[in-house]
Amino acid sequence: MSGGGEIALWHGIATKTHLAGACANATVAALLMRRRGWAMAGRRPDTAMVVALAVTALWCLAVAVAGGLSLTSETALALRNLAWLGLLYWLFASDGRHTSVAPVRPVMGVLGMVAALRPLALIIEGRFGGSLSAGILVFHFNTILAMLSVVGALVLVHNLFTSASPAGRAALRWPALALTVEWGFELNLYTVAWLGNAWPVALAAVHGLVDVGFALAIAMGAIEMRQTLRFRPSHVVTFRLASLLLIGAYLLAMMAVAKWLANAGGDFARWLQFGFLIIAVAAALVLLPSRRLRGWLRVMLAKHFFQHRYDYRTEWLRFTRTISAARGEAGQDGDAAPALNTRAIRALADITDSPGGLLLTPEDDALGLAARWQWPIAVPHRAIEGDLLRFLARHDYILAVDGDAAPRIDGKLTPPPLPAWLRTGGAEDAPQPWAVVPLMHFEQLVGAVVLAQPPVARRLDWEDFDLLRVAGQQIASYLAEHVSQNALAEAARFDDFNRRIAFVMHDIKNLASQFSLLARNAERHADNPAFRADMLVTLRASADRLGALVNRLSGVGAAPAGGDQHAPVALVALASEMVGRFAGRHPIELIERGECVVAGERLGIEQALTHLIQNAIEASPADTPVFVEIIQTGAKGQVTIIDSGIGMSAEFIRTRLFRPFDSSKASGLGIGAYQARALIEGMGGTLAVQSQAGVGSRFTIALPLAPTQMRLAASQAAGEAEITGV
Repeated sequence: MSGGGEIALWHGIATKTHLAGACANATVAALLMRRRGWAMAGRRPDTAMVVALAVTALWCLAVAVAGGLSLTSETALALRNLAWLGLLYWLFASDGRHTSVAPVRPVMGVLGMVAALRPLALIIEGRFGGSLSAGILVFHFNTILAMLSVVGALVLVHNLFTSASPAGRAALRWPALALTVEWGFELNLYTVAWLGNAWPVALAAVHGLVDVGFALAIAMGAIEMRQTLRFRPSHVVTFRLASLLLIGAYLLAMMAVAKWLANAGGDFARWLQFGFLIIAVAAALVLLPSRRLRGWLRVMLAKHFFQHRYDYRTEWLRFTRTISAARGEAGQDGDAAPALNTRAIRALADITDSPGGLLLTPEDDALGLAARWQWPIAVPHRAIEGDLLRFLARHDYILAVDGDAAPRIDGKLTPPPLPAWLRTGGAEDAPQPWAVVPLMHFEQLVGAVVLAQPPVARRLDWEDFDLLRVAGQQIASYLAEHVSQNALAEAARFDDFNRRIAFVMHDIKNLASQFSLLARNAERHADNPAFRADMLVTLRASADRLGALVNRLSGVGAAPAGGDQHAPVALVALASEMVGRFAGRHPIELIERGECVVAGERLGIEQALTHLIQNAIEASPADTPVFVEIIQTGAKGQVTIIDSGIGMSAEFIRTRLFRPFDSSKASGLGIGAYQARALIEGMGGTLAVQSQAGVGSRFTIALPLAPTQMRLAASQAAGEAEITGV
């Protein structure tokens, strides 16, 4: 590239960098003006800081447009230096030292005058002479003035920072650093220009980047609580960067050796070079994916780069994701998430990079194997028992297994000896036991996790003990909750079975009453053929109900099994049969208001009616009839049982009537009304009740009409509308 082309290239770079500097300084100045929450040494941003940033942006713009040595840029540079001197004076004034340090104001005055002389020299040169010698003289004069100005400013910055109090230094750190870097760069720039008798175009081109850094440093110093701003890379970022550096160093070393072999190998250079490359690549493919190498690198980084071994945020997020994964939820490898016991082992093993682990849970005054993860070690049926079990339950200490009979703990007590299977472990080439973590929940030992030794063997320290103990307590809560959920589910199944048994007992009680009544009537009417025929019908119906009760024991829910819940049921015929059954015991009347066929299960409707009619009879005086009314309303068929008995209060209906096992009768089971409502609601119907104490009660069963009955009702309604002319 020719000299002119190279200069043009650097001028283009200077334009771009100074435009970036102008944008950065203008942006920070605007933010300081806008955000009143920003602070500087405990006070709001001063006008001097905003002016300094704005004038710096103006100077960068002038350099980008007119060039670095033009009169415009030199004038803007003088204004910038004056603004910076004002900022420096304000920094002295921030803690009152402008009154105690007497030479500050004269020095600043001199520096301000020197800054103003530089553009004045260019004006004189342009007016009185344009010869080469005059230009060189002005260049040297301006360079000397710039060097004097920069040196004086750096002395002031040094005095400002070194004479400040410790608290003041913390507040002045960023502004002092910004001014030192800026003026230090310019001192080197002017020194190179003086020694070379020419303006260093390449060095001046990157001046804009220094101005960008100046703006960022001022912004960081102006942010409140800036002491907390630290570069704190996470363990993951550091590990990956170190891995990249290690891989890069390996590649560079491989290239260097290959180059040396190419130069020193003589006739066999290419053989040696390619052979070495093949061996190096093979070694890299074997070693780099190694779990042991990754573990060693992670241990070294944690030991030398971080105050703490673990990145607690990352570890806890990973622990939570592992332990909380739903069974059947696909993991990162695409497999379904394992059971909770296995996830518990893995969540704890991932913290210490253990390749496997065991979960032991209580079994007959001992801890037995409940699950394992990637560790085929032989475990006896009673894995931990006796003194060691009591020690873990009492002290909650993590045992560090070092292969001897006296394990280390994070305390001063001496634990009992380890069982033989923990001391010996498995095969020699397999991972060995490394730590035993008790799982405590509300001071109860719910299990223990045995961790295998990591690929890079190390001793457990206080940080391992603390993190494993907290994680173990969290796992213990998960396991205890899991056991409680299983117990609740089993209790719910027993509750469902007991509820069906209670329904059966209630129905058997009703059948027993019917058989007792039948037996008493048989003594008086056994010779009557009509009675015998009716008795056979009653016995057959009772036998059918007993069979249905037996079938219900194997069903689920309150609805009876063994029938179609959507079969057509003629309510009039069913109600007539029920009325005939109770007619001999109490006056009962059936009120029919048209044929009504509903969709339901006949046996369930019969059981509900039996309970409601029997309750109505028991609540009514002996000579007061009970009414059973059948009516069709819209798409519903209704059966209403009306009595004039003792009635019920609104509070009783609301709080006790439909509550199971709550009865006002001395020998009652308290599930009749509950069962009746459950049966009707199971068929898509409703059971409503109206009652008043001392007046009587009205129970209304509403069921959806059968499809054929609904079509018939619709056609009848259409015919009536046609006749009336509607």
